[in-house]
Amino acid sequence: MTPNLTIGPYRLPGAVLLAPMSGVSDAPFRQLCLDLGAGLAASEMTTADSRLWNTRESRRRLDFTGISGIRVVQIAGSEPGAMAAAARAAVAEGAQIIDINLGCPAKKVCRKLAGSALLKDEDRVREILTEVVDAAQVPVTVKMRTGWSPEHRNGVRIARLAEAAGIMALAVHGRTRECMYKGHAEYETIRAIKSAVNIPVFANGDIKTPQQALDVMRITRADGIMIGRGAQGQPWLFDQVSTFLRKKIIVPAPSIATRRDIILSHLDTMYRFYGEHTGVRVARKHLTWYCQRLQDAEDFRKRVVLSTSSAEQMQLTKIFFERRLGAEKRRRSTYQFPEYPVCGDVKTKQFVYQEIKRHV
Repeated sequence: MTPNLTIGPYRLPGAVLLAPMSGVSDAPFRQLCLDLGAGLAASEMTTADSRLWNTRESRRRLDFTGISGIRVVQIAGSEPGAMAAAARAAVAEGAQIIDINLGCPAKKVCRKLAGSALLKDEDRVREILTEVVDAAQVPVTVKMRTGWSPEHRNGVRIARLAEAAGIMALAVHGRTRECMYKGHAEYETIRAIKSAVNIPVFANGDIKTPQQALDVMRITRADGIMIGRGAQGQPWLFDQVSTFLRKKIIVPAPSIATRRDIILSHLDTMYRFYGEHTGVRVARKHLTWYCQRLQDAEDFRKRVVLSTSSAEQMQLTKIFFERRLGAEKRRRSTYQFPEYPVCGDVKTKQFVYQEIKRHV
């Protein structure tokens, strides 16, 4: 992990970033991840067709209210002029960094020759990057894949032309467009990209634990890590990964009480950001992801995703954690410690103390 990472004039507070994810990395989730250790968090992908920016959904994607840290807007499109205009408009809305999407594999995006479909047309990529860099007047970064099929991994060439166009950082997902999210990410191409350019490179793909992050860093020699799906249901992963990469210390997952506080705060932020109707529906998917990382949460999940009001979702969540905390307290209070000899020996006292810590 490279210390003191910068993108243009901006020094990143950390080298573990949140990936832009459509329908996931909204303002509430971005702020939560930033609070829990993410060094940078880009907005959801925004269309380059600024005529569509007046829709409620697009306005939300460009809403930086309550967002701390560096403001990053990701744009997607296939026409150089439209992409340049979108970059200028995003900067006018408050963006401090523009990120260009060359990585989205979704069919509805690729049908318009945007996202990772652009990797087939290197000349068009060069034109888009050059025009956006000239128009934005702020740092421009790229999120990309390793190529458009396993037989055509042109990520190194794309990275070199990006650097030549003035792109200031790259995030590379270790799959091609054709691979979608199937199979396992490969990191050798990311390593080749890192060796080919002198700008910061962030490795992305299948990073769900601190140990995986360290393995990816060792393989790719990247400057940092970008985490996407791995953060769903465990936004505290950013702090865990950052600490492990810097100090080789395993930070345990938060306690049940801390998770309760994080989830309740996240719910409250979503309701306030989206309003009652949409907030409840957006909360359902996040609650589902949280439940995947909680023991004995299946019944709670089934009930909470069917709830139709924010008050009901909050109440169900509070009840679930009250029961979990109560069960944990009873387990601790009824634990029978083994008999140990009464002895003044220091080693015996230390052993007993460690046993108590282990069980309580």
